[in-house]
Amino acid sequence: MQPIDAAREKAIVRKITWRIVPFVFFLYIISYLDRANIGYAALQMNAELALTSEAFGFASGVFFIGYFLFEVPSNVMLNKYGARVWIARILVSWGIVATLSAFVQDATQLYILRFLLGVAEAGFFPGIIVYLTYWFRSKELATTVALFTAAIPVSYIAGAPLSTWIMDHVHWFDWSGWRWMLLLEGLPAVIFGVVCYFRLTDRPEQAKWLSEEEKAWLAGELERDRQQRKNVRHLSVLQAMKNGKVLYLSFIYFVYQCGSLGVGYWMPQIIKGLSGSLSHTEVGMVAMVPYLFATIAMILWSRSSDRHGERKLHSAIPLGVAAVALFGAGMVSNAVAAMSLISVALAGLYSFKSPFWALPTLFLSRSTAAVSVAVINSIGNLGGFAGPYLIGVVKGSSGGSATGALVFLSALLVVAFLMTLFMQTQNKATDELSGARTA
Repeated sequence: MQPIDAAREKAIVRKITWRIVPFVFFLYIISYLDRANIGYAALQMNAELALTSEAFGFASGVFFIGYFLFEVPSNVMLNKYGARVWIARILVSWGIVATLSAFVQDATQLYILRFLLGVAEAGFFPGIIVYLTYWFRSKELATTVALFTAAIPVSYIAGAPLSTWIMDHVHWFDWSGWRWMLLLEGLPAVIFGVVCYFRLTDRPEQAKWLSEEEKAWLAGELERDRQQRKNVRHLSVLQAMKNGKVLYLSFIYFVYQCGSLGVGYWMPQIIKGLSGSLSHTEVGMVAMVPYLFATIAMILWSRSSDRHGERKLHSAIPLGVAAVALFGAGMVSNAVAAMSLISVALAGLYSFKSPFWALPTLFLSRSTAAVSVAVINSIGNLGGFAGPYLIGVVKGSSGGSATGALVFLSALLVVAFLMTLFMQTQNKATDELSGARTA
């Protein structure tokens, strides 16, 4: 094969990127929308199903129990059946469960379906990450993963007005708006699960949309990339879970998820409580603002971290900012001031994410860091259960006020801030990183 020059190489990588990344980005938006839209449904659903604050918090968080328990088995199945088949299965099954959620009649049924939604979706995120490694070299993977995970704030920006508009305007057959919202937003997962089966290609050598020259070049590059890493030692998941440094980072990420997902699931009710005169659609429009602000802040802060080659302070400072802002939001009564502070808090929470995922390389060798990221993500995501549930308990015990819940989250984030700020690294020189990021 004739050597490929730099311009041709960039063109091939661009071609692969445009074929794969926008599609999986869209799938992740659907994923986050189906897991988070319960926060908007609560504006009507809680009264109709007679859910207490504690019950809603449990229903929001039990998703992550199913997700945690079945994440590893799901990835075993992905390796057995292939990414295309298994990711399509994940999409179709979670779409079916999401649509069935529209038919629940009581809290118990909601708990069961939310748990099953976590079971169905388990393995999607790490499965996509594995799939991307089939197509992109190490030097392109960090940027590719960052583009993929940008779907998280985008899902909130798009989902807030869409979900609340459906609730306010779709009441066909005398069915409640929140039920139609869950049904209509669950269907795209089923539809695109079928599309996924035909759209995704498991391996480069199977890609009909690549020329033979492009296939040969990519296969050679990926093999060369693999050979360069063949001597890397891999730890098992069990070994990583016993590592004290991994557990330290897992706790920080657990607390972060408590704050991030706790605020995310409860925000529609917090906004409604600040101004009872808002329609559901107006609540959705207001809820967009903090995520727009957070997305911009996240990008700028990540660039700052890359530019300075510094991770620890760039992880700690956003947690401190978020803690102060959430405390302030709990103390003020003015709706505009409260939403401004919540916007700052979310900006801090999202800005924390990118520098944090570079922290394992400060604690651990590169070989250990790879599996440790998976363990930290798995354990930390249990904060997605604890955060919403604990907010519900605190909110219920304080007569429905969000003040206690926001102050509680603020206190948790202070602990995470201090742990991040004062953690010790084996070699301070390793704080000068190359800018590689994961999600």
